[in-house]
Amino acid sequence: MPRQSRRVSDRRRRVGRCFLRRVAPAGALLVLASLSPHAAPAAEQPLWEFGLGAGALVFNDYRGADTTHAYPVPVPYFVYRGKFLKSDRDGLRGKLLHHDRIELNLSVNATTPVRNNSARAGMPDLRSTVEIGPSLSAHLWRSVDSRAKLDLRLPARAAFTVESHPHSIGTFNAPHLNLDLAQYAAPTGWKLGLLTGPLFAERRYDDYFYSVAPQYSTPTRPTYAAPGGYAGTQALVSLTRRFPDYWIGAYLRHDSLGGAAFAGSPLVKRDSYWSGGLAFVWMIGRSQRLVESED
Repeated sequence: MPRQSRRVSDRRRRVGRCFLRRVAPAGALLVLASLSPHAAPAAEQPLWEFGLGAGALVFNDYRGADTTHAYPVPVPYFVYRGKFLKSDRDGLRGKLLHHDRIELNLSVNATTPVRNNSARAGMPDLRSTVEIGPSLSAHLWRSVDSRAKLDLRLPARAAFTVESHPHSIGTFNAPHLNLDLAQYAAPTGWKLGLLTGPLFAERRYDDYFYSVAPQYSTPTRPTYAAPGGYAGTQALVSLTRRFPDYWIGAYLRHDSLGGAAFAGSPLVKRDSYWSGGLAFVWMIGRSQRLVESED
């Protein structure tokens, strides 16, 4: 079928042929049946898509905290498939370098504020932080039909507090292996994501979260200076599915702080725990312009 005819057909059906690669999958291993051995060409999908929905997150105040909160959250959904700028499950990325085996992207992340935490009683609240830096990705393996993908990702980000006068709190590194498994080659069906790797932080980063200055020490919370270095491990499993008019997703993450450089901090109350979330998004709009995409 000619390309122009395919585009007209897509517009009539009003189906954005996309599968969001967000913080995918949580604990469902049932979606990987009937893998076809035939190669699948890149599908044409809208240049951008936008949606809005709601979700719920359950997480610790900070890594190692023993206080857990559940929050209802608005969930914006935005995918942009530009040549040099992309936005998907991996966040907002500027594509700085792209080869068959190697990509260099711009990586962005953030943390939430911490207030009224019992372990930090009497200490200053923790501001939100934003992290930005390069991420080198090596494509280790692809199945013939591109439904199974294994990548090594090496993000390194500088972190800054979010306030009227932001200040740097050092760098954070999270090298990890990422495996994506899709039910179908086309942008439909379930997608399972698996991620695991160690974490490393500069001394200033750990100092922001785990140090206890002398003026804030108590009989049960002695003075402590976080040294920086190895920060434990994370493992994440996620499950997503994109339908024509909505998207659903969930994830489950395990944090282990065993052997972390800051494990001796009196602010570390748990060295192993789970967190997770789920979301439902209604699609609001999409671009009429189509571009080739393997997502």
